[in-house]
Amino acid sequence: MARQLRLGAFMRPVSIHTAAWRYPGAYPDANFNFAHLKRFIQTLERGRFDAFFMADHLAVLNMPIQALKRSATVTSFDPLTLLPALAAVTDHIGLVATASTTYEQPYHIARKFASLDHISGGRAGWNLVTTANPDVALNFGLDEHMEHGERYKRAREFYDVVTGLWDSWADDAFIRDVDNGIYFDPDKLHVLNHKGPELAVRGPLNIGRPIQGWPVIVQAGASEAGRQIAAETAEVVFTGGGTLADGQRFYADVKGRMAALGRSRDAMKILPGAFVVVGDTVEEARAKRDLLDSLVHYDSAIASLSIALGIDASRFDPEGPLPEIPETNASKSGRERAIELARRDNLNVRQLAQRLGGFAGLAFVGTPKTITDQMEEWLLTEGSDGFNVMFPYLPEGLDDFVDKVVPELQRRGLFRREYEGRTLRENLGLARPENRFFPK
Repeated sequence: MARQLRLGAFMRPVSIHTAAWRYPGAYPDANFNFAHLKRFIQTLERGRFDAFFMADHLAVLNMPIQALKRSATVTSFDPLTLLPALAAVTDHIGLVATASTTYEQPYHIARKFASLDHISGGRAGWNLVTTANPDVALNFGLDEHMEHGERYKRAREFYDVVTGLWDSWADDAFIRDVDNGIYFDPDKLHVLNHKGPELAVRGPLNIGRPIQGWPVIVQAGASEAGRQIAAETAEVVFTGGGTLADGQRFYADVKGRMAALGRSRDAMKILPGAFVVVGDTVEEARAKRDLLDSLVHYDSAIASLSIALGIDASRFDPEGPLPEIPETNASKSGRERAIELARRDNLNVRQLAQRLGGFAGLAFVGTPKTITDQMEEWLLTEGSDGFNVMFPYLPEGLDDFVDKVVPELQRRGLFRREYEGRTLRENLGLARPENRFFPK
């Protein structure tokens, strides 16, 4: 069978774009309204999406208040409270939540995701993150954020502990013998007794083995350490989208690391984030994007540009071209991306700032046909296995994709017409992991 796209939906925030809540016809409270979120996920399931993906953040005060006051993401539901509720109103779509290995305990994570997997009938996924935002430490009784290398060291051990806890019980441990009064077979219970350099967890987990064996492991790191832990552990990788050449390099790198570790390349799906704006013509789609970008307030926009360039951009002429930018100690890649974007699209300072303040990553802006052309190219040239789709505003941006782009993808045989199974693993084509303590 020809390769088909895997599609996740990036739904926390419901749009990555800063001005999404201000777009004409958009729901301003979409990020924090259960009725809206229920409608969104049911639309995604109608469109046969693989998964509803929830990012998470554990700090609010992470930018200047003049920019923060314009952000719709300061209030949103806890993912592991929301997803069980959404599981009750859906049947097939996967439910992926972010949970931090830096600020959570492995027993909590194992228990919550096992519960979600059982409640949803086998549709849970855990986005394993180390938390990059240093402001989070202040919400957890710490003065300083854990160092990058230490965070990944803890994360790798954390993964081993969580998956070990998920294997606490054999699949057939709960015999529930009413006549003899025996609820479970003690020979099919494993006590983990983990004692490592970072963590100590006795176990066992107080919930049966998840329906999928393990919830699907998702990872989003792009650093050297992030790529390595992804190659060792991840089954889905959510990446920041750049150019197709960037995607091909990342794909070859991470899949190559998998092969070196003895893992099948097919055991991981790489899904870059893709911001998609749909129009009946390319010009209409571009006009929608331009209107959306224009709604990014300059307070937010110039803060984003200053961060990207590593210098105070508020002194630049908003209507003039981007001046020469000296080298700084800030991120070189961020600086270079901003400069290249200004040159490529001939943007003045205001337009560049608003683009960066909205969304400056991989974007497909066009008709259902041109968007499908681009997605097909990424799939067939090993730039990705699919995409984590980001909608520009809701509900219209989501409805446009499901009602216009999905049928074109299906017509070309690039995307499913029906779900392959009931679990997220079945729909992604991922094997159910064997229990390491009770192999069959």
